[in-house]
Amino acid sequence: MTQSDEQTRSDEIIVVHAPERHRYELRDGDAMIGFANYRPGRGGDQLIFDHTVVDPGYEGRGLGGRLVKFLLDEVTGAGTRIVPLCPYIAAYLRRHHDYDDWIDWAEAA
Repeated sequence: MTQSDEQTRSDEIIVVHAPERHRYELRDGDAMIGFANYRPGRGGDQLIFDHTVVDPGYEGRGLGGRLVKFLLDEVTGAGTRIVPLCPYIAAYLRRHHDYDDWIDWAEAA
């Protein structure tokens, strides 16, 4: 399995980019405990995020927010725009305005 060299660590939980599966993953050792799926958008300059999940056994630890911050930093750092169809990511973006210049809201399309 090929994964991005970019990882963030907090205790044993890491966030990795798994481009071959079109998602960012939360991992606890070898176990995937959450993910955010994406697909390419128009002209290759967008990623459309449509689904985010965190295993119920890990909820309440801020891991969903850490996953989303990691992916947003990586995606916008690469100059790619975000289309947040996933309600969780959309809600995160409405609370964190650091990414406003990188969002293509679906209702505007």
